Amino acid sequence: MSGETHLDFTAKSDGHSTAVPGNPAFDQVELRKIDKKQAEIKEKKDGAVVATVREKLSSDGKELTTTIASVGHPDQITVWSRIGGKKALGDPFAGEWTQDLGKTRLRQGLQLRVEADGSGGVRFSGDFSYTARFDGKQYDLKNSRNDTVTLQLVDPHTVDAFYRRGDQVTQKDRWVVSADGQQMTLTTTGTWETGQHVTEKLVFKKQ
Repeated sequence: MSGETHLDFTAKSDGHSTAVPGNPAFDQVELRKIDKKQAEIKEKKDGAVVATVREKLSSDGKELTTTIASVGHPDQITVWSRIGGKKALGDPFAGEWTQDLGKTRLRQGLQLRVEADGSGGVRFSGDFSYTARFDGKQYDLKNSRNDTVTLQLVDPHTVDAFYRRGDQVTQKDRWVVSADGQQMTLTTTGTWETGQHVTEKLVFKKQ
């Protein structure tokens, strides 16, 4: 955090205390993740809690609401608007991927290529292809039984893709890249043209 006040510390979201050096208001924080879009931070001075901060991210990721509660003071609410740091495909996803036949039930030998498009989006090519951004809009698919795809960047290692035929969502893919960046797991849920519901998991390794 920088601006009128500058703070520099790194904390895990496990609720354990982390030192905050050089700050007169508090010298420790406890960070706890509530869910994907909410977190709670307890600010401590000499072991006593002096304030509790609740942070909540809007569903579109463009606004962050911070509520500070401290004894003897009214709650202080601040709303922050995102003006930079566009959501973009991170390094973990970019590259050439091939199906790990030893970890996948369906042995199709699939190969994928994922690359950033230079404007906050991604170019995907495999048994079908598309170019799309993480903005909630629908983008056309090529060589697919579905018509469009909508992408959501859940976190730096997780992407959700929603596929539509007409106005109906027919398939959802969740892509998760391992911490070391060498394995990508695809979990697919959807409905085929026949009405059959399917859930399938595929594992890919980076080339």
